[in-house]
Amino acid sequence: MGLGVSYEEAATPEGMRLYAVGDVHGRHDLMSALHARIMEEILHDCPPDWRIVYLGDYVDRGPASSGVIEQLTSMSAQDPRVIALAGNHDIGFLDFLSEPDPYGLFAMNGGYETALSYGVEIDFSDRSRMMPGHHALVDAVPQRHKAFLATLPFSASFGDFFFCHAGIRPGVALENQSATDLTWIRREFHGFSGLHPKLVVHGHTPVREPDIKSNRINLDTGAWHTGRLTALRMDGRQKTLIEAPM
Repeated sequence: MGLGVSYEEAATPEGMRLYAVGDVHGRHDLMSALHARIMEEILHDCPPDWRIVYLGDYVDRGPASSGVIEQLTSMSAQDPRVIALAGNHDIGFLDFLSEPDPYGLFAMNGGYETALSYGVEIDFSDRSRMMPGHHALVDAVPQRHKAFLATLPFSASFGDFFFCHAGIRPGVALENQSATDLTWIRREFHGFSGLHPKLVVHGHTPVREPDIKSNRINLDTGAWHTGRLTALRMDGRQKTLIEAPM
């Protein structure tokens, strides 16, 4: 697997600018502002090529998950250079729609707010109370949102950078990483200090400040409750952190 790539050495493909955006969690206001700022930079600087990679967890906890999904569905359909990856909460939302569980990820971790953003209030106190709200939510979520969530890729890679929601399992080739690890892993990934084949850019685990290590960078600054949505701009070897306007 080679010696690996460090944060300092990692570079984009020549002529390509990359952006990665951390966990949105229903903060459509912050995502819209940050995306507008990124597009202003792209239009002003005119890089020969570019990609914007959203790192997953678009729903739950924050107030406007439906707006986040609507904008991402539209943007990625209009321009394939806007890439949205799958997060564990996005998968949990789909799972709840098909197999409702009052004790699952969606019900226990901010799904109430997601349902509310679609105009549906769900009582998660037990299964019988939950089911009317579940049926209403299934009807309320547009088919294009379901199709968008069902087809999200689990990773993307450009140049020396590997993008995913949660991280990777050390020692496993990037092309052999499991969907579960890419959306859920924490301890084994965070505790590994060696270099990976590429620099891993991820979210999933909220941190007070963007967490920059030699082998990875975590961009999840807990936007849903901190009001800080963080992105990383990568241009050649240059790397710059940017945030949504407050």
